[in-house]
Amino acid sequence: MVFIGSHKQFIDSVCTIVIKGNWGNLLKVKSTSAFTSSTIHQVLLQLSLYDYGLSHSFPFFKWLDSIPNYSHSLQCSWVMIHILTEHKHFKTAHHMLEKIANRDFLPSPSVLSTLVRTHENPEVNSQVLSWLVIHYAKSKMTHDAIQVFEQMRLHKVKPHLHACTVLLNSLLKDGVTHMVWKIYRRMVQVGVVPNMYIYNCLFHACSKARDVERAEQLLNELDLKGMLPDIFTYNTLISLYCKKGLHYEALSIQSRMEREGINLDIVSYNSLIYGFCKEGRMREAMRMFREIKNATPNHVTYTTLIDGYCKTNELEESLKILGLMECKGLYPGVVTYNSVLRKLCQDGRIKDANKLLTEMSERKVQADNITCNTLINAYCKIGDMKSALKFKNKMLESGLKPDPFTYKALIHGFCKTNEVETAKEVMFSMLDAGFTLSYCTYTWIVDCYCKKDNMDAVLALPNEFLSRGLCLDVSVYRALIRRLCKLERVECAEKLFNQMEGKGISGDSVIYTSLAYAYWKAGNASASLGVLEEMTRRRLMITVKLYRCFSTSDARENEVSLIFWNHVVDRGLMSRNSMNKIQQMLI
Repeated sequence: MVFIGSHKQFIDSVCTIVIKGNWGNLLKVKSTSAFTSSTIHQVLLQLSLYDYGLSHSFPFFKWLDSIPNYSHSLQCSWVMIHILTEHKHFKTAHHMLEKIANRDFLPSPSVLSTLVRTHENPEVNSQVLSWLVIHYAKSKMTHDAIQVFEQMRLHKVKPHLHACTVLLNSLLKDGVTHMVWKIYRRMVQVGVVPNMYIYNCLFHACSKARDVERAEQLLNELDLKGMLPDIFTYNTLISLYCKKGLHYEALSIQSRMEREGINLDIVSYNSLIYGFCKEGRMREAMRMFREIKNATPNHVTYTTLIDGYCKTNELEESLKILGLMECKGLYPGVVTYNSVLRKLCQDGRIKDANKLLTEMSERKVQADNITCNTLINAYCKIGDMKSALKFKNKMLESGLKPDPFTYKALIHGFCKTNEVETAKEVMFSMLDAGFTLSYCTYTWIVDCYCKKDNMDAVLALPNEFLSRGLCLDVSVYRALIRRLCKLERVECAEKLFNQMEGKGISGDSVIYTSLAYAYWKAGNASASLGVLEEMTRRRLMITVKLYRCFSTSDARENEVSLIFWNHVVDRGLMSRNSMNKIQQMLI
């Protein structure tokens, strides 16, 4: 770096003072504005060129902190971190890097690019930038970690293997599996040789995406490279196969592990047992349970079996496993209790469910949302809304918050008991809590009003949204009109449609198709074709998914609907691909 005139002399003077240890002379310029960021940066670089290690540059850097109103610039901190790293003072350098890492501008590509070019030592750059990737990844700042990784790639700086592993794990935790493969390809491009930790991240990505084909390709790749998979690799593969119901493949991995002298651990056994339980194959699940060796069954093992028996309507068997679990000194947690509670409630054994709930309380097992929702739903199904609300209040008292399932169970329950106004209030409470309503929720309310032949209440619903300060958009009208058309209440649906347009809200494909189909079924062909013409004008298309909502298994009705769908096709309201799929469905 070249300095000119008095500026160079000043830097040389400061370096001389620091090297000689004449701090008294340095104090004479302490109060001046001579120590600019650029000057300090150049002094640190010049001091680092002398063969004195850190004996001068680091004391000078720390001395600067004593200047009033002075704080180190990013550039000065960066050069000091590099000097510390170059002299193997990793702990100090790492600590300093973490202090500056959370500055908003550091992960910026332009800033990083400038800083990376400041130092040409590839090993030091690799060390510092790898630390930065690790820091951001562990701090759940994955986007910033990727930014640093990209700058390393662009400047041909090879990241450390550990940094790559931490980044890939962070991406997996965030659920962005597509980025795992992108980062993996780029790390290989810059010369990083993957080890088993990296491969295990890739197998984990396959498992999350349920991508069996890619996982098997990776396994073949390991075999070709002569790399031996470890217990984590095999457990991930077993879990993936079991999730997909591929029991033969899962058992073949078990055989391979045994051939290679790798003992199955409890994670391996739990995955295999889960695979059988998921398919209702309890005999095979129990056989696998009895074959467990060199491992001890845990809460997951017993809970999986208990849940499996509950789902195959073998409650007594599940209770036997529960007893066995307790004999082994393992006491059921909330997840285990929830499985049994769900089955008791399904069988209408509410008293027994409450006894189990008392047992949970005595054993200090805290109920969760699933526990409460199971009981609330059970009471709603038998029309005991008083007990359902009582349990909801208990839920609130214990610090739990109702979730969408809670609200939907109560709405459905009140609709079943024809308490539609109460159901409607719960619906609005659900919206106030920040949850969205599903089509079935609107369906229950509309059905209840239709049973009472109270169409005015249905027509008034959108305005109630507005009066309560809630958002009224096309989704509300879509659900109401769609259900009214299904119930053949076309006149009311038409009034809602006109109300919607009067509020300046445009209908979508679902609304128009619902109306057109309802008119057609009612024998009003001209009105139906008019709606289809309007769809053509507005370029609203009908998808295969939308078609399925109107398809029926009734042969006589199918004949009527076939003519309707021919009109749809003639007007070009379906893509050619959709038309072909529908024709195959109709054959």
